Amino acid sequence: MTDPDPPETPAADKAAHETETTALLARGSAVELHLEVRFQDGFVALSTFDAEPIACTIGDGTLTAEFESTLLGLAPGSETYVVAHGSELFSPYDEANIHWMERGDFPPEIAPIPGLVVAFETPGGHETSGVVLEVEADRVRVDFNHPFAGRSLTIRVRVLSVAEPEPEPRLQRGPEA
Repeated sequence: MTDPDPPETPAADKAAHETETTALLARGSAVELHLEVRFQDGFVALSTFDAEPIACTIGDGTLTAEFESTLLGLAPGSETYVVAHGSELFSPYDEANIHWMERGDFPPEIAPIPGLVVAFETPGGHETSGVVLEVEADRVRVDFNHPFAGRSLTIRVRVLSVAEPEPEPRLQRGPEA
């Protein structure tokens, strides 16, 4: 017969105390994590598990706000899976982001082939990437949507460390105030 309310043990007390003092992922937290993104067919589109982890601050723009919201409350050492649609977490898919480009717009050392991801610089000086969809003699069709937009994804996250957010600085009023 099992006791539905087992007595507290020193180990259980210690674990409860550690949970209370562990920083949980919150807005403004500095975090180090591993990330893996799989498409529905099992293809691993991105993984840092065999590389350097991602280090960022929640809210700094490294990750989308929608994706960050799925991570809030996680503790260091935790691992979770998120099953979602890329258009919800990263960017909506938009047919207007597919364009034909002149073959001459590609650097000569790049042979565009379907599936190739190419980095481009926008007229405003920002870097963007596109996936080559189709190649004809003088032109190339490129999809500039986020690579995860429009896809079903399984995302694996392992939180390595969390540093609590820095407290907001308070305005000090001096004797002149």
